[in-house]
Amino acid sequence: MKRSLLQLSTALRQLVQLSQTRRLAAKPLNPNKVKGKESQTKHFVDFRKVEVIGGDGGHGCVAFTSLPRKEWAGPDGGDGGNGGHVVFKASTNRKSLADLDPVIRAEGGVKGHARHCHGKNAEHLMVEVPVGTVVKDEDGKILSSLEASGEYFVAARGGAGGHGNNVFLSNENRAPAYAESGAQGQRRVLLVELKTMAHAGLIGFPNAGKSTLLRAISRARPKVASYPFTTLNPHVGMVMYDDFEQIAVADIPGLISGAHLNRGLGISFLRHIQRCTCLLYVLDLSVDEPWTQLHDLQFELDKYEEGLSRRPCAVVANKVDLPGANKNLQALQDQVTLPIFPVSARERVGIKPLLIHLRELYDTYAEKKGTGW
Repeated sequence: MKRSLLQLSTALRQLVQLSQTRRLAAKPLNPNKVKGKESQTKHFVDFRKVEVIGGDGGHGCVAFTSLPRKEWAGPDGGDGGNGGHVVFKASTNRKSLADLDPVIRAEGGVKGHARHCHGKNAEHLMVEVPVGTVVKDEDGKILSSLEASGEYFVAARGGAGGHGNNVFLSNENRAPAYAESGAQGQRRVLLVELKTMAHAGLIGFPNAGKSTLLRAISRARPKVASYPFTTLNPHVGMVMYDDFEQIAVADIPGLISGAHLNRGLGISFLRHIQRCTCLLYVLDLSVDEPWTQLHDLQFELDKYEEGLSRRPCAVVANKVDLPGANKNLQALQDQVTLPIFPVSARERVGIKPLLIHLRELYDTYAEKKGTGW
């Protein structure tokens, strides 16, 4: 008995030593799955050119009934189902047109079958778009403006289903051997754009600090770098207030002189500004004579659309923390009559007075136009 206990304890001791040796010899393995490189930042899209295609109708069926003691019982081909429509529906759940596919196709109807079985009608394809979406044809003619949640527009109608040969039965033709084909769905190209992009737009030359300012006042995370045209697509951030009010602020891509002639980002850039009701001119205080930036910006806006620069606006004098900025700020205040807010977007200095003024603009113009600006 003692010998068996001794042997058992010896075997357990050897097993523990073996397990510790294996544990020390183990090495970590490198993961064989490639890490994702996709950026989680999505830019704002306020214009899309889409092709909408309604569903084709199902074909009618050619069939004949054969019954006991009645071999030639007549035609019994069913009708085809109707194709689905493509319908744009305004929804508050959507804020951008980024999810809108370039080609939108509805399902087709099911073809008919024998024994008077009609094909199933296809379901309509409901495409959600943001409230304030304007739908135009290729020539720019407005087809619909979806101003309230729940409003809809039939962008492409589905084709009607074809009749089966049972419909064509007559005294003159007791055995019609033909049926209708389903009609093709409507097909056209539409221009879809947002009537209102944001409550306020940040306007300025490249590297003026617009993206940094948006990161300072909201949770948006546009790309920030030291080279021009870092922002190629607009980004929208929401500024929160303690009364649960939210103001949308858009970071517009940088402007250069001659933008109204389609230089740089050109017309697409100016189209974004057209959909902002309040304008915040972001000027760089590190350059000499910063008021010339404001004059150039206003000139480009008025060349694109008369009176565009006279919308509610203010001047954001950015980079006040850099050397020589105070001198340029004093010269700017002597040259410009608009409200000026000196800030440092990088250091988050002077942000609160700017946001208070933005809320005052929002309260004033929201009352004039009801729910929107």
